[in-house]
Amino acid sequence: MNISMFDILGPVMIGPSSSHTAGAQRIGKAMYMISGKEEISSVKFYLHGSFSHTLSGHGTDRALVAGLMGMDASDERIRNSLEIAKERGIQVSFEPQDLGDVHPNTVKIIAVTKSGKEYSMIGSSVGGGEVEIVEINGTKAKSSGKYPTIIVTHIDRLGVISKISSILAHHEVNIVTMSNSREKKGSTAITMIEADHSIPAEVKEQLEELDYIKNVVIIEKFA
Repeated sequence: MNISMFDILGPVMIGPSSSHTAGAQRIGKAMYMISGKEEISSVKFYLHGSFSHTLSGHGTDRALVAGLMGMDASDERIRNSLEIAKERGIQVSFEPQDLGDVHPNTVKIIAVTKSGKEYSMIGSSVGGGEVEIVEINGTKAKSSGKYPTIIVTHIDRLGVISKISSILAHHEVNIVTMSNSREKKGSTAITMIEADHSIPAEVKEQLEELDYIKNVVIIEKFA
């Protein structure tokens, strides 16, 4: 078994906890990516399990807000992120909530951008700064943030996934993982693909031209 220095030392971060601080920052950063890096006007954090108990003590609140504003885990501004958010006019609230059968370090984020768009996401900090995004906009997902990712919301119909794969292949984007979930047959579905390299903007543009595609989000590596 190969063990990296990251596995031993953990991430470079503003402490005190890799799970409750660095992991929280990365979950916030995932929402920053999912919302297209738009400025946020308001955000609600629903904290599950130990996240709801370690909120201020381990800096979970500051880390989540810092990530949401695009800060990295080593950014010294994390400790002042709540004040920075207030200066930017971002309304922030935290609330404990039972999110069901999920990892103890889990949070649901609902963010509204200044353009009026609303996004939701559920993410878990699974240890050592590692994270897993398990739901996006109400649909099941699976992303570690270790690879550039494209998330395609589309109508569940025959041939859609094949078309998405063909466009990626045309642009020489190699697929690392692919997952697909749907609300019900023939309804809304989400295809999430992790790739070896950055995904060109042209991929997004071509997919958005297809009638059965509802939304396309490209997320840079954030972990």
